[in-house]
Amino acid sequence: MKNFKYYAPTYVAFGRDTEKKVGELVRRFGGTKVLLHYGGQSAVKSGLLGKVEQYLQEAGIEYVKLGGVVPNPRVSKVREGIEICKREGIDFLLAVGGGSVIDSCKAISSGRYLDCDVWDLYTRKAVATQYMPIGCVLTIPAAGSEMSDGSVITNEDGGLKKDYCVDEFRCKFAIMNPELTYTLPAWQTACGAVDIMMHTMERYFSKDDDMEITNAVAETVLRTVKEQVRLVLDNPTDYNSRAQIMWAGSLAHNDLTGCGTTGDWATHCLEHELSGMFDVSHGAGLAAMWGSWARYTCSENITRFARFAVNVMGVTNDFKSAEKTAEAGIRAMEQFYHSIGMPTSIKELIGRDITEAEIAEMADKCSNYGKSTVGALKVLTRNDMAEIYRMAKG
Repeated sequence: MKNFKYYAPTYVAFGRDTEKKVGELVRRFGGTKVLLHYGGQSAVKSGLLGKVEQYLQEAGIEYVKLGGVVPNPRVSKVREGIEICKREGIDFLLAVGGGSVIDSCKAISSGRYLDCDVWDLYTRKAVATQYMPIGCVLTIPAAGSEMSDGSVITNEDGGLKKDYCVDEFRCKFAIMNPELTYTLPAWQTACGAVDIMMHTMERYFSKDDDMEITNAVAETVLRTVKEQVRLVLDNPTDYNSRAQIMWAGSLAHNDLTGCGTTGDWATHCLEHELSGMFDVSHGAGLAAMWGSWARYTCSENITRFARFAVNVMGVTNDFKSAEKTAEAGIRAMEQFYHSIGMPTSIKELIGRDITEAEIAEMADKCSNYGKSTVGALKVLTRNDMAEIYRMAKG
């Protein structure tokens, strides 16, 4: 078992009507003037944004609004937010939305006091030393950004998608009312479920086999999301199932399912280049890549893949061949993806074959032009990455 640090300081207000606490919580954590950050029109049309404004006003908290965050959030919007914070004297960031909005807030938080451009943090050319506090009202369970230390931002100049992770990014509070997810389209609901499961699987598929409690928690999270997402797709206003998924999203990415193990994260790295190039939904991109990554790497710990097949996917154990059990588990996961409307190849995802030139470009970017590797279960070089993209073509 590896030594580990576990740090999850976020105050969680979970359940019906908890958004009414937003003014109280902003004030509790020191906010007096807020940047109210959100995405497109859904928060406006649903009435949620108006309610949040009302609760802030009732608490005597000033605010400035900045909308327009898109999936795969852009650094240009982050720069706009940083300038507003400087100009308006903002002292607290409030995200109303999903992972993209929260990630954008985190980037604004880290860039507010920088002397250089915020993108320099994401390319490891700079390190921030001061951050703004963040809170969120979650509307999309998926990214787990409400309790994680990470932020992923896309630079439109070159289609680059990079992450930056520090404990200071962990939200001061997260308001989670499952009712706010009722109107999510089926596609977003399914993408969110894939992202939640992949956050767990990136930690679960490890060479570290001696942390049984962590493995058992991870398997429970995976089984729960797999079961509950089907119920939600059949009945979008099923409060109990929505609640299971929403809480699983936080547990999957607040590091609980990785305590004492070494995470892999190669599938995420490979997908970042896919969504950076084609601007696809992150969860769908993960589904398109995972099977190929799994087949390419499973020999590094075949017993773990066989365990996943049996304990998570319900595959009958072929005691004579761990390899056959593992492959059956991978196929079962791909069948699950299809059952909830997710792709299992890049062709299914983008609607055409990718070219060798596009494969080469994604492998170049993912490997920092051959200077870096990704993954821990199997360390992947640029050539490995290119081969997995080829396997995922479809």
